[in-house]
Amino acid sequence: MAGPMPRGRARKHKAARKRRAQRSQRPGNWEELPDEEILQMRVRDLGVQIPGSNLEPLVQRVYEELDAKGVRFHPPCYLADEWLCPDKDPIIGIPFCLAHPRLKSIELRLMLEVEGEDEKTCLKLLRHECGHALNYAYQLYKRTRWRELFGPFSTRYSDSYSYQPYSRRFVIHLKDNYAQAHPDEDFAETFAVWLRPDSRWQEKYRGWPVMKKLMYVDRVMRHLGEKPSMVKAPQNPPWSASRMTSTLAAHYERKRRALGSEFQGFYDDSLKELFSVKSPTDSRMKASKLLRLHRRRMIDSLSRWTGHRKYDMHQLVNRCISRCDVLDLYASTDDTENMIAVTALLTAIASNTLRIVPKGQP
Repeated sequence: MAGPMPRGRARKHKAARKRRAQRSQRPGNWEELPDEEILQMRVRDLGVQIPGSNLEPLVQRVYEELDAKGVRFHPPCYLADEWLCPDKDPIIGIPFCLAHPRLKSIELRLMLEVEGEDEKTCLKLLRHECGHALNYAYQLYKRTRWRELFGPFSTRYSDSYSYQPYSRRFVIHLKDNYAQAHPDEDFAETFAVWLRPDSRWQEKYRGWPVMKKLMYVDRVMRHLGEKPSMVKAPQNPPWSASRMTSTLAAHYERKRRALGSEFQGFYDDSLKELFSVKSPTDSRMKASKLLRLHRRRMIDSLSRWTGHRKYDMHQLVNRCISRCDVLDLYASTDDTENMIAVTALLTAIASNTLRIVPKGQP
């Protein structure tokens, strides 16, 4: 016969049960809690959903655009951990943070930006993911003409991609010339331009080689529009927020690790060329202080011109600041010259070394 549990162990078990019970609760007014308390909640316990949120009318608008084009299939949407269309599954995942303004504010605070925060950007991403979903629903990627126009669907995704910014063989929809990232992305971008009511693609792309792709999308959608999907959407799609047992804090910790970038002192020589060690006779500002003063503007500029996420740029600038402190570097008296030089250096580092995460991919 088992004896009584020691008091200390019993207290630990009781405390553990209490913590589990607290995590499993779904307070209806969690949005009124402080950020730190919300971050300790499990994602699935937030209870966010598309119906009744600001996302619902946007999803409905895209469905109406499909109707206007004669497309019968409406890809189902669900809340996921990021924007995605699971590989070869005709279903659209939307970041769960977009379903509640409080979660959007937390995402902005922790990640410095919210992908799809405003209505215009959200619609652009929805149309893009809709292109993936229609491609998978009718298995267009298996067709010979699809491969001739867009390339092999089996092409491997890369952590980065190079592109020709002025190429007329691709449409312009999402930033970073994203149509050039992969054949699947090329189709999704072309579809998004075709679907948007005010794109005027016949005029904008007249005479461009990409017109062949747009005409293909127009022709194949007219042919398949009334037909049901050949592939069923999964009942339990991957990365669903409704099944995420991790806390919101753990979710962002993983996200930051995945997007983080290393700056291990490989560029110390370059920093020493830009700045210098303080001499006993001058009173110049520390380089790290100068960078902190201009950090926000640098991050915005780096993100804009390199196409990388603001969180990546925030990490990169912070590591540069840290190295300047370790090396005890000081700036010259010309702030403008210093900032131009260091921004050029960080742009080169970001363009050549940092990882680009493909949109719409898990």
